[in-house]
Amino acid sequence: MSKYTTGEIAKLCGVSVRTVQYYDTRGILIPSELSEGGRRLYSEDDLSKMKTICFLRDMGLPINTIGELFAEDDPESVISIILDQHEAELKAEAESLQKKLEMVEELRRGLKKTSDFSLESLGDIAIQMENKKKLYRMRWTMIIIGIIAEIAEVGTLMLGILEGIWWPFIAIGLPIVIAFAIWMSIFYYKRVEYICPKCNHIFKPSFKEMFGANHTPTTRKLRCPECGHKGFCVEVYAEKNE
Repeated sequence: MSKYTTGEIAKLCGVSVRTVQYYDTRGILIPSELSEGGRRLYSEDDLSKMKTICFLRDMGLPINTIGELFAEDDPESVISIILDQHEAELKAEAESLQKKLEMVEELRRGLKKTSDFSLESLGDIAIQMENKKKLYRMRWTMIIIGIIAEIAEVGTLMLGILEGIWWPFIAIGLPIVIAFAIWMSIFYYKRVEYICPKCNHIFKPSFKEMFGANHTPTTRKLRCPECGHKGFCVEVYAEKNE
C-alpha cells in the first residue's frame, strides 16, 4: 500500500503543507504511522479522508464541524446526506443558470430583429419575455382548474348513470362546470390583449367579439380598431388587467 509524506499528500490535494499539518494538530487527519526518521506518513485511506476534508471545506463547513463529523460512529452516512443536499443545491443552481442563459439567448434573438439597439428596445424585449411567462402561467392556471371542474362533472355524471343518483350532478357537478365557464371567460378576457399585425396597435376587443371569433392557441381573428384590418391578431398578456 502506498505511503505519502506531508508534502506529497498536500500536493495531491492541492493544499499547502501547513494546511495538512494544521489538520494534524486539530486531530482531524492524523498520519497512519511515523517513519524511523520521525516523518509523518499517510496511507491511501488518509488521502481519501484528506480529499473529503478539502471538499467539505470548499462547501463552507467549519473545521470544528468537520472534526465532529469524523468523530461520529458512522461519518459516511452523515457525509452522504450532506452530499445529497449539496447535489440538490447544485442542480437547482444549474437550473437557475440555464433559465438565465435562455433569457440571454432570447434577448439576443430579439435584438437581432431590432434595427436600432437602445436601452428602450432592450426594455421592450424584456417586457415581452415577462408577458410570455405570465400568459403561459395564466393558461396553465385555467387548465388545472378546468381539470378539477371536469373531474367533478364526470364523477357526478357517472354516479347518476351507474347508480341512478342524479342529485349530485344537478346540485354539484353542473353548477361547478357553469361557474367555471363563467369564471374562465371573465378571467381570460381581463388578462389578454391583441396586437394587430398590420399597424402593431395593441387593443382589447369587446367580450362578444373576442369569444365569437375564430382562433388558434396564440391568435384570434379580430378587427383592429386603429387601422380597420381584420385578420388573425397575436394574443399577449395584458399589462394592465381591467
